[in-house]
Amino acid sequence: MKKVLKHALVPFSASQMYALVNDIESYADFLPWCDKSIILEQTDTDVKASLNIAYGSINKSFTTLNKLTPETKIEMQLVDGPFKKLHGEWLFTQLGDEGCKINFELEFEFKNKLLSMTMGPVFSQIANTLVDSFSERAQKVYT
Repeated sequence: MKKVLKHALVPFSASQMYALVNDIESYADFLPWCDKSIILEQTDTDVKASLNIAYGSINKSFTTLNKLTPETKIEMQLVDGPFKKLHGEWLFTQLGDEGCKINFELEFEFKNKLLSMTMGPVFSQIANTLVDSFSERAQKVYT
């Protein structure tokens, strides 16, 4: 199983960063590997969403159920897709008026060796650049 841990300090509030990550329907606007993102179901505490990864010759969709703790945490669990296991968590910690700390953790394992060989490097790169992508998006949206 692969594990990705990323941290960043950003000059934006935890509320602002939480809102960007939770704005799933906008992902295709700024994540170059995402050509479609759809919210399938939504309540005050949960979002079930599907993302399509289109990167080179790879074109795969996956669905997660995201448990929401407003302005603080988004926890993702696999519902369907090319993974045997996928679990992720975004944590947003307010640091006074200076901004916030973002912690992103993702663990994943593909269903089979072929998927792991073809999608593994791409998905690892995507996961490793997510925090930077959302930080750049915050610069464009909030400044």
